[in-house]
Amino acid sequence: MKYRLFGNTGKKVSELGFGTWGLSGTSYGPVDDRVSIKALKTAFDQGINFFDTADLYGDGHSEAILGKALGRKRDQIFIATKGGTLPHTGFYMPQDFSIDYLNRALENSLTRLKTDYIDLYQLHSPEVISLDLDNIFTFFEKKVQEGKIRYFGISLRSPVDGMKILTTYHLDAIQVNYNLIDQRAEEIGLFNLCSEKGVAVIVRTPLCFGFLTGQYTGEELFTPPDHRANWPHAQIQRWAQATNLFSPLNENKNRTLPQLALAFCYSNPAVSSVIPGMMNSTEVIENVQTLDLPDLSAGEMDYIQSVYRNNSFFDQTIKQTSITKSVKAKEYRAIIE
Repeated sequence: MKYRLFGNTGKKVSELGFGTWGLSGTSYGPVDDRVSIKALKTAFDQGINFFDTADLYGDGHSEAILGKALGRKRDQIFIATKGGTLPHTGFYMPQDFSIDYLNRALENSLTRLKTDYIDLYQLHSPEVISLDLDNIFTFFEKKVQEGKIRYFGISLRSPVDGMKILTTYHLDAIQVNYNLIDQRAEEIGLFNLCSEKGVAVIVRTPLCFGFLTGQYTGEELFTPPDHRANWPHAQIQRWAQATNLFSPLNENKNRTLPQLALAFCYSNPAVSSVIPGMMNSTEVIENVQTLDLPDLSAGEMDYIQSVYRNNSFFDQTIKQTSITKSVKAKEYRAIIE
């Protein structure tokens, strides 16, 4: 395993982290907790020390499974969790970032994770314009002083939100979407800004909900609770077919498509940890092996940039349309980007 500094914290985290959304049973469908626990233990045995979760995932189930699997290894792992987004279906996300709610959410997370402190506590995909950040960050600083959390950050709704926040406020870390077909965070200068300010970067969706693994044709019919059932067929096809554009890079290479996708994310030095979802030990081992492969060449990076610049991989109107169909306009303020 390879490790990188986590911003200016002085802590080192594994380049490959573990995103636990899939272990909730409410994101990609039912799970076997025994398989999940084995995957978490395999990850630890392979040197992974960074684990990202949230109280939203399975209404706390992912946190509980992580605590059960690795609670006895607490001093050897770095736990990041999130709060503020409430259980929901579809794209509209009810949220509560009041101090009262965050305080209760934090205490409940501590209980489920079987620990007395959280390494990184994050606001979960907030609509930045509606936040009282002065009050929230004062609360976080108090919790740092109390020893309940060590660092705080935001799991961003949009990369643009990160640019807005970091011009005014100090954060220890941001979490953001970044992958072969979503390079906005790098394009707008967010990664450079994080490097300048010593802010750790956690990369989520490196495999774009599994569509960059090459396992899907775009003709799949997903059903709830798999969150991909929310997306229209045209978007599913667009994501699934993206791998056809990148697969030439793996010709005559001993490298899988998931490994190519992860290698791209690691290529940016601003990134502290990449957190693919891993459902079983086999996926853990395949992803860990990425770190033993050669870095992407300049030619490969140029090819990736060319594909990204010359194709459109996301219909920006989908979430807006879906939200307005399910709630009245006055009940939301922005689309989820």
